[in-house]
Amino acid sequence: MYDMGTRKRALALVAQGRSLNSVSKETGVSRAAIRAWQTRIEPLPRMQPQATPCVRCRPAPGLPTDAAAYSYLLGLYLGDGCISPGMRYGYFLRIACANVYPGLIDGCAAAMQAINPSGKSARVQAVGYVSVVGYSRHWPCLFPQHGPGKKHERTITLAPWQQEIVDAHPWEFIRGLVHSDGCRITNWTTRIISGERKRYEYPRYFFTNTSIDIIQLYTDTLDRLGVEWKTLNQSRAAVTISVARKGAVALMDAHVGPKY
Repeated sequence: MYDMGTRKRALALVAQGRSLNSVSKETGVSRAAIRAWQTRIEPLPRMQPQATPCVRCRPAPGLPTDAAAYSYLLGLYLGDGCISPGMRYGYFLRIACANVYPGLIDGCAAAMQAINPSGKSARVQAVGYVSVVGYSRHWPCLFPQHGPGKKHERTITLAPWQQEIVDAHPWEFIRGLVHSDGCRITNWTTRIISGERKRYEYPRYFFTNTSIDIIQLYTDTLDRLGVEWKTLNQSRAAVTISVARKGAVALMDAHVGPKY
């Protein structure tokens, strides 16, 4: 018999696209057990249909009450999130956060709780990262970008109501994207000053994603905020956007900042 924590962790790894073999090796759970958990009829405990209403399912759909939290969570979802069906009812929203950023994990969990109609989130520890997980019947309503396949293999556009939220809270959206698929680093070079070569350091922000649509959402929002950016030349399929000019970095530092 396996405890519920082991069971949830194994199912979370499978939902991320991992093979049964690799999940079995990592968790010590047999492939037969994992397969049985995937196909069993009864739902996991506490995964009954939610009676909590969804703002998007009403006859007159509304917006999430905490629009700023939604904008941040939307950025996180587009970067490192996925939605997968539950055992019987509803869906899991999972966002992967590296262990080295406890502040990011806390911020992600708080945003998910604020947006989840049930007001709940959980944390599933994996090797090197934590999956912040929320269960709801309404995640596809709240994130219509959900669909089969990988994000970069399908069209990603914002619904008009989502764009309204991003326009009202653009920095939260940028922060969510950077906290998922971006970083703030310090570059250095040397300069000749008064005849002496000295080390010169300067910060910059990177955002990397394989989806051209998500890159476009990022750069369009930067443009509206007056943040200068450029695309780096690289051979891989993913696109990297750099923010390096002093004034642009100052704006990013004031509203985004490094992950922690």
